Amino acid sequence: MQHVFKMEQEEYTKEEIDWSYIEFVDNQDVLDLIEKKPGGVIALLDEACMFPRSTHETFAEKLYQTLKDNKRFSKPKLSRTDFTINHYAGDVTYQTDLFLDKNKDYVVPEHVALLCASKCSFVSGFFPPLHEESTKSTKFSSIATQFKQQLQSLLETLSATKPHYICCVKPNNLLKPGIFENNDVLQQLRCGGVMEAIRISCAGYPTRKNFDEFVRRFSMMEPKVLKSCPDEMTACKRLLDKANLKDYQIGKIKVFLRAGQMAELDACRAEVLGRSAIVIQKKARTYICEKQYKLLRFSAIELQRAIKGINYLNPFLYYV
Repeated sequence: MQHVFKMEQEEYTKEEIDWSYIEFVDNQDVLDLIEKKPGGVIALLDEACMFPRSTHETFAEKLYQTLKDNKRFSKPKLSRTDFTINHYAGDVTYQTDLFLDKNKDYVVPEHVALLCASKCSFVSGFFPPLHEESTKSTKFSSIATQFKQQLQSLLETLSATKPHYICCVKPNNLLKPGIFENNDVLQQLRCGGVMEAIRISCAGYPTRKNFDEFVRRFSMMEPKVLKSCPDEMTACKRLLDKANLKDYQIGKIKVFLRAGQMAELDACRAEVLGRSAIVIQKKARTYICEKQYKLLRFSAIELQRAIKGINYLNPFLYYV
């Protein structure tokens, strides 16, 4: 969500273009419900694991009491220990039967440090160094806490880079080739946020180009535009007006285009390239034909001169 939607609109604000805020579904409240301290699901789970007498019934009861007012959290009517979270993809019901057992990490930190320091790379590879927050407390270390730390590390890496995503879609539930279940695929796209991303892109400006890049690509549509324009921003405006485009936006350093406008510009560019190719072909064919004509003309003149020379030197040649 952060990279697909929020950063999209932050760039509009940074470029100071005229736009209206696009509403989208934000799942930050779901993330807070799961991992926020002290009242999140993971925090309550870790707290329950630290008490020996805790059971999944007492853990479920603690969840019901703490999160009863959260609109994303609900208790199924026919269960005493299950709970439901309204995720971005839909409602998911969780069974708490083995939550406490699966969350406890029974590996002693001293043992992990010993095996991590092993000279055998095969053994040490199974026990990566513990996170700093995990080493602070040697009494209890939960699987959920380790997962949060790994997830936080991943998010820090994503924030420091420019991530690109590949959305994998399962075509059918039979795991067989040649079968494409439309409804299941559409549901996967909705749950993965792809449909929402497309909606945001179509409502905003999905295509943006830096001024210098835009001018380099489309300056052939108006070759004299660079000579008469004082800066690249003005050149971009003239190129866009030349293509008769409407509803585009000019930012501080970028051109923002609506969906489909880049295709229109590429079509105009292809038309110009096509006309230029015809002119080049015409010039090339003219040059080749002119060269062949001059060669034939020169050959004919040489041949005529040779025949006339022979006739002059041998005036009676044709009478013999």
